[in-house]
Amino acid sequence: MQLKADALKKIESPGDGVKHVFISFAYEDLNEINLLRGQARNENTELEFDDHSVKDAYNSANAEYIKSKIREKIDRVSVTLVYLSANAATSQWVNWEIEESARRGKGVVGVYKGDVAPSVTPSAFKKGGYGMVRWSHEALTKAVNDASRSR
Repeated sequence: MQLKADALKKIESPGDGVKHVFISFAYEDLNEINLLRGQARNENTELEFDDHSVKDAYNSANAEYIKSKIREKIDRVSVTLVYLSANAATSQWVNWEIEESARRGKGVVGVYKGDVAPSVTPSAFKKGGYGMVRWSHEALTKAVNDASRSR
């Protein structure tokens, strides 16, 4: 029990300023997400987060098993970052991850690539009224920090 309490304390306020983030995205956008992950590891930026997202697809057709594994990852974070794309807008998994993050009291923020915010977003994102920012180091850093504090 103490180990779990210590882990939760670290998630709530990591002493090093790094936020623990789950990235929700449609699998079709994996190349974009890998770029985002790489930028977050770049030591020359202020964008710092510890990514607890699913790196490899779970080898199962059992939706409840997959959900249980994703819940474990969401439980380790303070913020869910939703990559907003046309693929994500129609993804049942992205919708479920947003809903599950909200149920678990996690901050949720969306990020989009380009200069124009998407007009179509996942229904759970729209329903939750979550904020979104353009993919830039400064905007993303501020949004993740704000979402972590306001949850």
